[in-house]
Amino acid sequence: MGNRQYSSSELPVTLLAGGLGSGKTTLLNHILSQNHGKRIAVVENEFGEIPVDHDLIIGADDDIFEMSNGCICCSVRTDLLETLGRLLKRQDRFDSILIEATGLASPGPIAQAFLVDDELPQELKLDGVVTLVDALHINTQLEELDVTWEQIAFSSVLVLNKIDLVPTKLLQEVENKIRSINPEAAFHKVNHAKVNLDHILNLGGFELSESMNPPENTHQHHGEDKEQAVTSVSLEIPGKLDENRFQLWLQMLLIVEGMDVFRAKGVLNLPESTMPTLFQSVYQMYDSGPSATWKGKDPVNRMVFIGRHLDADRLLAGIQSCLV
Repeated sequence: MGNRQYSSSELPVTLLAGGLGSGKTTLLNHILSQNHGKRIAVVENEFGEIPVDHDLIIGADDDIFEMSNGCICCSVRTDLLETLGRLLKRQDRFDSILIEATGLASPGPIAQAFLVDDELPQELKLDGVVTLVDALHINTQLEELDVTWEQIAFSSVLVLNKIDLVPTKLLQEVENKIRSINPEAAFHKVNHAKVNLDHILNLGGFELSESMNPPENTHQHHGEDKEQAVTSVSLEIPGKLDENRFQLWLQMLLIVEGMDVFRAKGVLNLPESTMPTLFQSVYQMYDSGPSATWKGKDPVNRMVFIGRHLDADRLLAGIQSCLV
């Protein structure tokens, strides 16, 4: 992922996830009050309580507050679609939209809606899912809240916050655990939610990107022995793949194999092409497109799956059944 240039007709949307106390409010306050030179529209959900500094409000219109640094803030009153519609009527005023997802929800369904929902305005492009992780309390949250696993699993960027409150050894364990759930996300460690905005905006993280880390070998990361633990599986399969069969197999995983695949992404070696094909899926939504080169490696199918109840051997066998 690199910072992406969007066209004038496109508006990048970032979903901000993270449990209660992870630092979302601190980050949003920072965005609304600091002079960072970016015009960002912050959308907070109805449970959100960003204490907007009224000294910084220079104008208010229909529940949309204009801040002195060029950002605007509004809350979701009826539904997200209606709120985004109101914002888009003012599109000349900002460069990107940041939507705060409630701390108790998985960002997966919202991410999927942006990729497949015809009702959402065409100019809105899902740029990434950023999840703030509370370094001090994440282990407890992983034990108590299933949604914490999903927030990490769907992320394109993970921000580990409050690192000064955790001993170095424990911090490394936390980082290892998070990376085992989602080895693909960009990773940043911060205090007081002070993350560089260039690390979370305009990343093109839900576009087909060539940032995939090739797996070292066929392996499976395990979370805790918790029945619901989210894991990741990285696979490398030589040979040419039939994309139609692969796509169908991917959609059937949930039904036939009982595997919950939240996200999958990778590069495919297709029979009709000398170039690699990039693919990704969110739940049942599948997207693919051509890539430029094999980057010095022999043509090979490489992919990462993130979800629950994943079985590396069965995934491998399934993909091999899609080979030409």
